[in-house]
Amino acid sequence: MKKVHFVGIGGAGMAPLAQLLLARKVAVSGSDIEFNSKCQQLAAAGAEIFTGHREANLRPDVDTVVYTSAATADNPELALARQRQLPCFRRGEFLAEFAKNYRRVIAVSGTHGKSSISALIAAILRKCGKNPGFMIGAQIAGMPSCDNGCGDDIFVTEADESDGTHTALTNFIGVVPNVEDDHAWSLGGVEVLDENFRTFARKSEILLYYASPKCDRLFADHPNAVRLEKMPESFAGLYGFQAANSFLACRAAVLSGCDEADAVSAAAEYPQVKRRMTLHYSTPACTVIEDYAHHPTEVARSLELLRLKYPEAKLTVVFQPHRYARLERYFDEFAAVLKAADRTFIVPVFAAWCESGKLGSSELAAACGGVFMDGDWDDIASGVASGISGTGNVVAILGAGDVEQLIAPLVAALGSVQ
Repeated sequence: MKKVHFVGIGGAGMAPLAQLLLARKVAVSGSDIEFNSKCQQLAAAGAEIFTGHREANLRPDVDTVVYTSAATADNPELALARQRQLPCFRRGEFLAEFAKNYRRVIAVSGTHGKSSISALIAAILRKCGKNPGFMIGAQIAGMPSCDNGCGDDIFVTEADESDGTHTALTNFIGVVPNVEDDHAWSLGGVEVLDENFRTFARKSEILLYYASPKCDRLFADHPNAVRLEKMPESFAGLYGFQAANSFLACRAAVLSGCDEADAVSAAAEYPQVKRRMTLHYSTPACTVIEDYAHHPTEVARSLELLRLKYPEAKLTVVFQPHRYARLERYFDEFAAVLKAADRTFIVPVFAAWCESGKLGSSELAAACGGVFMDGDWDDIASGVASGISGTGNVVAILGAGDVEQLIAPLVAALGSVQ
């Protein structure tokens, strides 16, 4: 391939792929609805970026097209590419093609923890001198989100189950921390999702997973499975789900040839992945932490970890549901886990792809005993901050949508009341 065009190039999983190609001297163009920071970085690196989708963006010299799963069939660039009979790949399918540049692929799939675990594996391998290539769909403190590495031995990536493209990868090690039925609605049902995970496992020379009734059933016939019986409560100075993620990453690194002591030492330097238990503000009066939790299990694990770290704190949660389909599917579970907070605020649903639903944020607030807050982020920040008094407060901002925009006005509001 000489020139690759990305439809939706500014996405979290698309932009790193484009960056990897640019580093390999492959010409890149792409389009997105908005010219975001990722588009800016790609343009600075030499990519040709278009704002908006139109046929003219697909230049005559493009020979391959990669498109986000959010792209509709009538997208003008995608429709023209198919008319020209160009090879067209979904993002995950093209990732699998790119991964063929390496002898050993370590792919992390599963419902929760993909970004954190894949970032941990890459960080440990780097510190152990393995110089892997890697691609993580999140920003990481102290290292890039993608790199071609040195040589062609190991490539580490997260593998997305939401569109089924994790089945396209062929892996040296497949890592599965957990399997739940999230995203089943977009694939055609739980049975399809389960079969996809079986396929992912079959295409992994070694399968590394945490034991659970579902995982044990799905992976019972794998000839080379490494089954971890129990998630550790603490490991390498970490606790809760961070300890579980770190232990799993260490096992993958050891299976890849790292010395175990060196891997554990490297794991203790847990890389900070953006929007994953990220500390934004800390005073004796109040601490503000953001986490990407957007599934009931993730919310529960986040609150458990916060209670471990801040056992005496008054815990305030601001939660943004992500997708109406997910909120409707797990409504009762969300309501139950959010009751673990001392105060709960629910902000409007981040719809994602223009969804609508039977249940919304106001209903969730009523069910969990919380407060529904609408309006702009400044108004919401003032409302949250007004209830903070005394010392030892923790505010957790949870969600995978645009709730991160609350952080700056909240920090400003806290500063003015304390």
